[in-house]
Amino acid sequence: MKKEVKYTVKGEEWDKAKDRAFNKLNKTHRIDGFRKGKATRSIFEKKFPGEIVMEAANNLIDKKYVEIINDKEIIPVVEPKVNITKIDDEGLEATFTIVTEPEVKLGDYKNLPVKKDTVKVTKDEIKTRIDNLLKDYAELVVKEDGKVEDGDIAVIDFEGFKDDVAFDGGKGENYSLEIGSNSFIPGFEDGVKGMKKGESKDLKLTFPKDYGVADLAGADVVFKVTVNEIKKKVIPELDKDFFDDLGMEGVTDKDSLEAKIKEEIKSEKERSADNKYIDDLLNAAVENMTCDIDDEIVEAEAKNMYNDVVQRMNMQGLTEEVYLQYADTTKEDIIENMKPEALKRLQNSYLLNAIIEKEKIEVSEEEAKKEIEEMAKTYNMTVEDIEKSIGGINAMLYDLKVRRAIDIMKGSK
Repeated sequence: MKKEVKYTVKGEEWDKAKDRAFNKLNKTHRIDGFRKGKATRSIFEKKFPGEIVMEAANNLIDKKYVEIINDKEIIPVVEPKVNITKIDDEGLEATFTIVTEPEVKLGDYKNLPVKKDTVKVTKDEIKTRIDNLLKDYAELVVKEDGKVEDGDIAVIDFEGFKDDVAFDGGKGENYSLEIGSNSFIPGFEDGVKGMKKGESKDLKLTFPKDYGVADLAGADVVFKVTVNEIKKKVIPELDKDFFDDLGMEGVTDKDSLEAKIKEEIKSEKERSADNKYIDDLLNAAVENMTCDIDDEIVEAEAKNMYNDVVQRMNMQGLTEEVYLQYADTTKEDIIENMKPEALKRLQNSYLLNAIIEKEKIEVSEEEAKKEIEEMAKTYNMTVEDIEKSIGGINAMLYDLKVRRAIDIMKGSK
């Protein structure tokens, strides 16, 4: 919702505001022939026309702005905008446009026609998980003879050339390349397959047209490759030695491993199904809700989402500038693309807040503290570290309220 606040200043109030502005400006502006603060009003106005009324207007608008954001009857969601419609020696007229929380009218949010997916675990899923586990425990054995094959690790030296000139980022020494990982451009791993230890070879390849480096996108290049060593993965057997190395509680043989893996996969699928169920419930309840969210609120949320991404990248040592350059995009485009997700987040938030209010959901500090203590035990962290990571006890209080609102939507209390 948008509200407009008209602001008019004239007469004695405007005159006093101009007097204060002049006294302030006169102390900071230099006029030839006068010391700072000693110039007459008429001389100052000739030297700096319009500055007094602008300074007076800015001071009054700043003061009014503070009054507006502190007004409990009008709570801005985003920073209010001000439009000066008139300003001269006689007075000031301005309009503040204030975006407030939208009005939420709940529709049906109970007994929604949404069902939770049934979870099943197949034998093939269990086998695939165990096969991957065995690969993780595979031993690398040097192949003294033979050629590079699928699944092998080829330890290589390589250097890339475009038009007979080496290009940046195209060189590596004793690089361990797993054949089948598809970690290099198309054709590179196929070219290495069949090579022997000590063999050198030129690979004539073409970079993909959508490659991230413009100078190499679609370019024909030559990679000079030498195989220094070949390693083969030896998959362990499901025997006592493997189960001892695995160190998985309660797992001593193939049957107990399969039972454990089945339990893990089922738990993962249950979490995924529950998340999808909650998302489907929220989508259905939002469809039944009336809530007109202003575009400025959506843009502000998208900007917050973008800032969160930048903060996470900074923690990983990646700057915003490098990220934008690598992604070949702009901050504005990313924020624009984030708006649909921002709108969804806001809709869910307004929905849940309205349910919390309607259902009169309350959570005590004791309940929140107990939940934090349980989290601390689970993650082997201190209570203080947990509180810091989640944003304090108020964040936990709100999270518990949201959980209870969702339980109501599910039909459970």
